[in-house]
Amino acid sequence: MAIVAGDLKIYLSGGTSNSDPDASLGGDISTTELVDNTLHNLFAKVGAAEALAGSVKYRGIYIKNTHGTLAYEDAIAYISTQTTSTDTSAKISVADEGQDASMQAIVDEDTAPSGEVFSTADGTANGLALGNLAAGSYIGLWIERTVDASATAFGSDTLTIGIRGETTDE
Repeated sequence: MAIVAGDLKIYLSGGTSNSDPDASLGGDISTTELVDNTLHNLFAKVGAAEALAGSVKYRGIYIKNTHGTLAYEDAIAYISTQTTSTDTSAKISVADEGQDASMQAIVDEDTAPSGEVFSTADGTANGLALGNLAAGSYIGLWIERTVDASATAFGSDTLTIGIRGETTDE
């Protein structure tokens, strides 16, 4: 028996009933899973005014081990594939509150969560430690997306965040 990819799930933040990715601004874990195969599933499409001015936006998500008995050991989060547009970039930060705790809530998507240190965390060698996630445990992860000023229109910008760890069979 081992943990498989389907046992690790990503949930929105913003309270147990939040189903709006735009409201995933920290706070309690939602019961809504983040859909990973939908364009603009976490950040809204960048409009012309935002592309011209540039912006930095934030979202809070939770990574949860939904396996019934096994821990996900030495887990890390990393950016597997940086944004596909050359005019955008992303960084991540593990929420300071730690496991099984609510992330701080931010007032809006333009306000950085206080005390967080963001990293490009590119690839597994530069991944950020999540610790050992016991069965049913979760931890918050902040995502910072930057759109450069005078960005070129790019309709299908994507980002891939990876999670890696180990299991010890019981």
